[in-house]
Amino acid sequence: MARSGRCPSEHIAQAVGLRIPGRDGGVGGRIPDLVVWSKAQADGVWLPVADVLLVIEIVSPGSQGVDTVTKRSEYAAASIPQYWVVDQDAAQTVTMHRLEGDQYVARATMPLAWVLNTRPDEHGLG
Repeated sequence: MARSGRCPSEHIAQAVGLRIPGRDGGVGGRIPDLVVWSKAQADGVWLPVADVLLVIEIVSPGSQGVDTVTKRSEYAAASIPQYWVVDQDAAQTVTMHRLEGDQYVARATMPLAWVLNTRPDEHGLG
């Protein structure tokens, strides 16, 4: 991360696909709402998860089960260190999950406004 405590823009992407383990043991893919990497990535439609620090999903009406259950287990199987879910409630609540073993454990829940006023290193992204 940058010395300013901000994530460099080349470490963040939206609408990019990640290659993750598929349900049948093959290769699958997901397109998270936002991805944060430890270093800049090459351009591409489907990228590996090797340098992914965090994936963020914004829960849309009708996608709650996929975003909070299915994707969470798939990202855990891909060993992505952190998975955050943003609810579209009044506070836009962010639930931050950290991978422990082979499962995510919720470690904090807070309003999006608070998260946006913190540094990445405060969340283990530094």
